[in-house]
Amino acid sequence: MCISCRISLLLITIRNSSASAKENSLISLQGRSKKLTINQSARNYLTAEEVYIVKGLIGVLGGMGPAATVDLFNKFVTYATATCDQEHIPLIISSIPDIPDRTEALMHDGPSPLPVMRDYLHKLEDAGAECIVIPCNTAHYWFQELREVCHIDMLSIVDTTMNEVKVSGKIRIGLLSTNATLYMGLYQKGIESLGLSCICPGTAGQMKVMESIYSLKAGNLQYAQKLMLEQAGGLFSRGADIIILGCTEIPIILAEAIKKEPYKYIDSTASLVRAGIRWYENRMGETHLLIQQ
Repeated sequence: MCISCRISLLLITIRNSSASAKENSLISLQGRSKKLTINQSARNYLTAEEVYIVKGLIGVLGGMGPAATVDLFNKFVTYATATCDQEHIPLIISSIPDIPDRTEALMHDGPSPLPVMRDYLHKLEDAGAECIVIPCNTAHYWFQELREVCHIDMLSIVDTTMNEVKVSGKIRIGLLSTNATLYMGLYQKGIESLGLSCICPGTAGQMKVMESIYSLKAGNLQYAQKLMLEQAGGLFSRGADIIILGCTEIPIILAEAIKKEPYKYIDSTASLVRAGIRWYENRMGETHLLIQQ
C-alpha cells in the first residue's frame, strides 16, 4: 500500500470511545504546530514518525442533513477564487448521518445528538482540522458545549448570519427555520437585541415549514418548494423586508427564488461559508479570495 493511501486509512480510523484519550487516538495534535505525532498503533500503517497537516484545513461537522452538507461544500467551491484544483480551500468533511434528530431531541425528548457530534468533532480535530463549521442551525443549540471541548477555532452559523442581518440594514426580519430553532430562540433573541422586528410563521404555517424540510430530506424537492414558497410569501405579505433562511435545508429548497431575488434572503449556509473563507484568508495571510455573492 502506498504511503498516501496508508495516511488516508489512518485519518479515517474510528476511535474507540470507551478507551482513554491517550490510548484511543491514533493521531494527536502537537498544540498549534503543523505536525501530527503518530503513536505505536499508527506505526502499523506508517513508516514515518510524523505527518504534516494541511495549514488552514477547515473541518465540516455535517450530515445534518447530507444535502445541506453538500450545499455548503458547493458554496466553498464557488464562493472562493481559484484557477486550479490546488488553489481551492482545503476541507475535511464528516457527513455521517447517524446523528440523532436535533428537533426530536429538543421538542420531543428524543436522544441527544451532543455525544455523537462531540465524537465526530474530535475525529475532525484528530484529522488535522484547524477550524470547525457546522452546517445545521438547530445543532447550534449545543454550540457552546461543543466549543468547550474543542481545541481549535469554531465558527457559529447563528453569529455569521446575524452579522449579515446587521449589515443588511433591514428592520423587519422574517424567519424560516425548524420548530426547535424557533422554540429555543436562536435567532429571535439576536434580532430583538438589535431593536429589530422578527416575523415568524403562525402555527399552521410553521407546520408547513417543517413538512417542507422533511420533504426535502425524503427526496421530494418539488413538493418542498411549493410549501416553502407559500410560507416565504406569507412572511413578505406580513411586512418582512428580508427573510433569514435559518435551516440549512431551506436554501436548497428556495435556491431558484434566491437566484432571482437574492436581496430578499439571508442564506445562513452562505453566511457561514463567507465567514469560513475570511477565516482561511486570515490564517493564510491572503486577501481577495472571497467572491462577493
